[in-house]
Amino acid sequence: MCRQSASVCLIKSPSRQHRALSHLSQRLVTLADPCHRRGRRHSFVSVLLIACSAVLAGARSFTAIGQWAKAAPQTALARLGARVATVFGVRVAPSTATMRRVLNAVCPGGLADLLGTDPAGAGTLAVDGKSARGSRTVTSPAVHLLAAMTGAGQTVTQLRVPDKTNEITCFAALLEPFDLAGVTVTADALHTQRAHARFLVEEKQAHFLLVVKANQPGPFRQLRALPWKQATARRYDRETGHGRKETRATRALTVTELGLEFPHAVQAVKILRHRTDIRTRKVTRQTVYALTDLTARQASPQQLGQLARSQWVIENRLHFVRDTTFTEDASKIRTGYGLQTMATLRNFAINVLRAAGHANIAAAIREMSYEPFRRPLDLLGLT
Repeated sequence: MCRQSASVCLIKSPSRQHRALSHLSQRLVTLADPCHRRGRRHSFVSVLLIACSAVLAGARSFTAIGQWAKAAPQTALARLGARVATVFGVRVAPSTATMRRVLNAVCPGGLADLLGTDPAGAGTLAVDGKSARGSRTVTSPAVHLLAAMTGAGQTVTQLRVPDKTNEITCFAALLEPFDLAGVTVTADALHTQRAHARFLVEEKQAHFLLVVKANQPGPFRQLRALPWKQATARRYDRETGHGRKETRATRALTVTELGLEFPHAVQAVKILRHRTDIRTRKVTRQTVYALTDLTARQASPQQLGQLARSQWVIENRLHFVRDTTFTEDASKIRTGYGLQTMATLRNFAINVLRAAGHANIAAAIREMSYEPFRRPLDLLGLT
């Protein structure tokens, strides 16, 4: 059972029943073991459990995961299902080389699905990509990963975008395995594609709010030319934070009778942002347009403004955390599927810590590191 993502976006995904299994070990056992049976000494599931626990304790590389496993006491190795040596009867941890070999070979898409959260019933789902800068070489670009995250800050899954293409080709493959009925999917302007809108509404019974920018001249000109002064649905929001004052004016127009050439579009949104730097008093102004299939009854201007801002959740609560807390951009992993696998393990650690009530992931990782062979295992429910 594998969902592959290096040369193609999608081959096969773990079923919803497998993703819904409550215990982590039960989910991981459904994943295809990439190791040849001949010479196999360690359980595939135990290797993955060790990796999950080590990353929760703060490990940032294959070497760090191997060192964590080597230092683990017998009680921890027993909880992780490590191999029992036949001669001495003690638990033996996989070596760093074994950890590296397995994590480089495991199906990254399937692992991401199994370790992600179920988006069914979520209010919003943000889709965005991130490049791992440290993976760039002289002959190949940096690995680019496309991820989806709920409004509650839980990562659902991720896929690698194949080289020489872009995120557009993987959008449907990323979301295809999941039940998105009633979920509003947000994405940046790159994904404001007619095919994406049809996929979400017609195949997934989901909703969309997609940003339109000037690099899409046709829809952008149409939106800019709409009679915005006649819009009676308006909302004004003001807030102060991060060293600036911001005012947002959100207007919405029903466009079903205005001849807008975008499938399933019901409302157009215009958000005018005024930002004032408190220190320098510099004022910046930005106008954002968006399209949605939500009707005026389903989404007011206030709700549309909140949906537009929800796209930032994946940048602030996933990509930023992976860069600052796990120093992902400094990673030099460039072989096999190692980079995708490590990113998935970081996503999983963030999900688990956030579900346990931790708002600050860096502080939570430090807390785990104080008892690195007990607290991560307790959090994962390993007995």
